[in-house]
Amino acid sequence: MKTYSAKPTDVSRKWYVIDAEGVVLGRLAATVANILRGKHKSIYTPHIDTGDHVVIINAEKVALTGRKLSQKRFYWHTGYPGGIKDRTMEQILTGPFPARVIEKAVERMVPRGPLGRAQLKKLRVYAGAEHPHESQQPEVLDLAARNPKNKRSA
Repeated sequence: MKTYSAKPTDVSRKWYVIDAEGVVLGRLAATVANILRGKHKSIYTPHIDTGDHVVIINAEKVALTGRKLSQKRFYWHTGYPGGIKDRTMEQILTGPFPARVIEKAVERMVPRGPLGRAQLKKLRVYAGAEHPHESQQPEVLDLAARNPKNKRSA
């Protein structure tokens, strides 16, 4: 018996739309990373991009468990002496680019390199409830209904 290896021509891509309102960030990112990589398909091949497109709406309303909203800090350095800076998760979510929280969480769950970058191009995250991908007829994926732990009330 031979092992099946998918070819790029064998891959058919679907579109999914996920509402992130009240969904726990880590569980959302793990599910989205699996869909982008194609691990939910029977034709999954590690070195071929077999994943689907994902549209995430309401990114600004994603939930975090515990005290991560106020205690989780992200650090970076400007390159100048004394140039260490930080932001809390709450500052990022209420700032001008709240979609970056989900983008970075998913980015850290896909492999680094050319294949991972190609897979991340199929991710679209929007802070509000509107998205311009209706013509692709995306299938609604309700993560909150899959498992009670996926959704947290405020």
